[in-house]
Amino acid sequence: MWTRARGIALALVLLLVGAVAIAVVRSDARHGELDPRSADPYGSRAVAELLADRGVSTRVVTALDEARAAAGPDTTLLVAVPDLLSERQQTGLHSATSGSGGRTVLIAPGGAAVERLAPGVTADPALSVDSTLAPACDLPAARRAGNADTGGIRYSTHLEADACYPSRRLATLLRIPDPSTKASAEAAPGDTVVLGARDILFNNHLDEHGNASLALQLLGSRDHLVWYLPSLSDLPDPDDERGFFDLLPSGWLWGTLQLLIAAVLAALWRARRLGPLVPEKLPVAIRASETVEGRARLYRKANARERAATALRSATRTRLAPLVGVPVAQADSPESLLPALSAHLHGAHGDGQTLHTLLFGPPPGDDAALIALADQLDALEREVRRP
Repeated sequence: MWTRARGIALALVLLLVGAVAIAVVRSDARHGELDPRSADPYGSRAVAELLADRGVSTRVVTALDEARAAAGPDTTLLVAVPDLLSERQQTGLHSATSGSGGRTVLIAPGGAAVERLAPGVTADPALSVDSTLAPACDLPAARRAGNADTGGIRYSTHLEADACYPSRRLATLLRIPDPSTKASAEAAPGDTVVLGARDILFNNHLDEHGNASLALQLLGSRDHLVWYLPSLSDLPDPDDERGFFDLLPSGWLWGTLQLLIAAVLAALWRARRLGPLVPEKLPVAIRASETVEGRARLYRKANARERAATALRSATRTRLAPLVGVPVAQADSPESLLPALSAHLHGAHGDGQTLHTLLFGPPPGDDAALIALADQLDALEREVRRP
């Protein structure tokens, strides 16, 4: 068993070691992703510093209750990873921001998340092919920024909205006005911004194209910016607890079903019979001794002493029957073979009970008994052949 399994075990060990090595090497690659306090390449500290220079304060919150309480007409609420929130949390966050008069910025929400946080908006399964796109809309912020790295998730909506940075006729940036709020002399009307990619907020992409301009305009329309980073402190509601299969994406379930169907079809294909078995001559001549030795090794490996003893006794009876005047068809019949053998033999082998035990007896219990049986059968056949 170890000989058969050691190759698979070695491959698994190598995969595990490789995965650990890659994880160690890349452990710092995404540290502090989308965190306005992080100066790492995928952090967003540069955006926060530029906003501070323009009088916009940035506050990081990691709890849903803090994010909901921060919603207001003078606040922009940025939700960094909307997909991490549960269905109940997404619905509650939308209820808190709707009608608040502020701006809500959703960063790359997926299909289920965007439908709850921005009802009326649908995410397309196919991502944008290009990462850098042109505005192609009348939104002032987009027109001033020009080309930007917004390519990612694409969205469609039936609502009245500014659809910008299109890719194959679907927008990667949407600004949806809140119909329940109106503009005043002190503040702009409330709205929701859905952004299909995170790139314009990363430190290492901020100085490319119009990324900085677009980020500052989207996040700097109010005096205060609340940057919501979902974390483990957002304890899920007990009613939102999901099982293992609920956590699997639907694509995995469909893929498993397809693999199961393919396995069943492959089994049926391999198991089909197109007709009876056809014997074929061997392409080379094989010595009889080699065949005997090969079959003996197979019997020994499978501990098939009973089958080996049956083969030895059957072959001996078949050879002895013509020598004592018994038809070969009756060689396996004790009533026909044993009396003829007893009449032909003299001495110990002539005893009927001994012959019956030797030619038709129980299988040997171990290898030594099997060898003894073979020797006794050989001795019996030599005696019968003796003139």
